[in-house]
Amino acid sequence: MSIQDIIEGKKQWRAHVARVKALPPDYQIVYKEMQKYLFKVGPVSLSDGPLLPGILDFFEEGVAEGKGVLELIGTDVAAFCDDLIKDSPTYADAYQEAISGEPGAARK
Repeated sequence: MSIQDIIEGKKQWRAHVARVKALPPDYQIVYKEMQKYLFKVGPVSLSDGPLLPGILDFFEEGVAEGKGVLELIGTDVAAFCDDLIKDSPTYADAYQEAISGEPGAARK
């Protein structure tokens, strides 16, 4: 990874954060809770994948339609997040494979 890649990544992240800050307060709270949850249990490809920008797009559409955030995702934020990542390998899955000795497990 070059310095230019790091700088570009930071620019993209700052633009993403600015979009989050432009959301109404209730959307911001729920987004930040989702982000915390996904960073803890989320998919391996979370940092460079389309999941967080996709959630932000979904939220922006909800704001434009005048819907409340809980109308979009329901009252169980964790369940909503789990549905989003149900088919994605997570760090927990990779760890389970590594300790169980299953074929295809990453070994160091």
